[in-house]
Amino acid sequence: MKEILFELDSSLPASLQAQLREKVVNAILSRALQPGERLPSSRGMAKHLKIARNTVTLAYQALADDGYLTPMPRSGYVVNEDAPANPLGYMESNKEHIEKIEWDHRIHRHSIGMNVIRKPLNWREYEYPFVYGQADFGLFSHSEWRDCARQALGAKDFGALAGDFGYNDDPVLVNYIASHSLPQRGIYKIPEHVLVTLGAQNALFLVAELMIREDTVVGIEDPSYPDIRNIVSNRTSNIEYFNVDEGGLILDEEKLARCDLIFVTPSHQCPTTVTMPVERRKKLLELSEKHDFIIIEDDYEFEMNFLAPPSPALKSMDEKARVVYIGSFSKSLFPGLRLGYLAGPDALINEARHLRHLMFRHPPGHSQRTAAYFMALGHYSSQMRKLKKTYTERHATMANSLEKHGVGNISTATFGGTSFWIKGPENLNADQLEKQLLEKSVLIETGSPFFGQENPPLNYFRIAYSSIPNDKIDAGIEKIAESIDALV
Repeated sequence: MKEILFELDSSLPASLQAQLREKVVNAILSRALQPGERLPSSRGMAKHLKIARNTVTLAYQALADDGYLTPMPRSGYVVNEDAPANPLGYMESNKEHIEKIEWDHRIHRHSIGMNVIRKPLNWREYEYPFVYGQADFGLFSHSEWRDCARQALGAKDFGALAGDFGYNDDPVLVNYIASHSLPQRGIYKIPEHVLVTLGAQNALFLVAELMIREDTVVGIEDPSYPDIRNIVSNRTSNIEYFNVDEGGLILDEEKLARCDLIFVTPSHQCPTTVTMPVERRKKLLELSEKHDFIIIEDDYEFEMNFLAPPSPALKSMDEKARVVYIGSFSKSLFPGLRLGYLAGPDALINEARHLRHLMFRHPPGHSQRTAAYFMALGHYSSQMRKLKKTYTERHATMANSLEKHGVGNISTATFGGTSFWIKGPENLNADQLEKQLLEKSVLIETGSPFFGQENPPLNYFRIAYSSIPNDKIDAGIEKIAESIDALV
């Protein structure tokens, strides 16, 4: 009885009909079901799986429409003789290899083992998810996004989006970035100087791949976004770490003079949330020209300005074309969208465009056009207003709760953001705190991955309010305070 091939899980998000279709397709592709072989009757399959017979019937009919099954009069369904399959058969993965290949000496660039931030995939199941970079999807305009996605799939657009863009991007999205997103930051670029990327991280990777050799000296904030450090350290060991104070990166001219390029987050430093003052920005630009280094500006979270208007981007003050600008829609829309952009001089953008083409050609056209419609139709601005209103409330609640429960020293954002960077007691081990809080259904981010120098401090951690309801914040902070007291 072939029924034993199929087991369904009602707890999964996919419908039972969709699961059954997937199981049958996998069985056909792997040759577990052979061409011409008869499938169990809809009644027998339904009884075995304990589901409605109509669910099985609809699944079989859909598979017949797609060419996987052939209906036989009064005999049910059989596997189509022309159904696609793996010619090697499903047993290929079970073959035992006599000789074991040693891969360590064949892989010349290793990424495993880097110190990174890890977020549980099931973070929504935690009662107090103070997890950074994830969105509260109750705040997102689902219906408007769905309408824009449908519009992008319409006959008017589909022909263009279904093709290969080659070296190009969706002109609708690029024009919006060039005429709206960048001018909001005081940056004026023609569309040809803008490249769409798979999020800001992809932009950082492209820049690093193009500009960093083994002998390149790179400056990084400390603390900083861990994956900037990981991307850089995978290419050079010549890293200069710059401490951060209440004004962002501290301008150590002796170190800066040794750098070929430097990565900075001046508008909203990651992870401390502080903003670099205008005078320090001007000085950084002066030193860049004096010592001939390039500045890579990661302008993340600039849209989350609900405490005060955001300061202009460092790139907007750049008169010597020494700043490469990176932006992203991950925090303002949703992280799974993976859309960002790179703006810079023609020579760099052209090289990045060709390198991107070698890697994945271009971000999906449908995602680009859907995002473009979402922005052009005003939904993006409406979304920002909704987020700012909600984050204003959550920021105030968290600030009051942190003060009430006496949870460490807080680095306060100048204009907003979505998180607090906290320095706990000197003898606190935030790595242990993070693990202990998991048992209380509380998610935080320990601070140690953000530091790059040897013997980093262990008493820092980050908590975000973008992913937790306002009415859960105080109870979660109380649990954090209790755990800190127990550890110190």
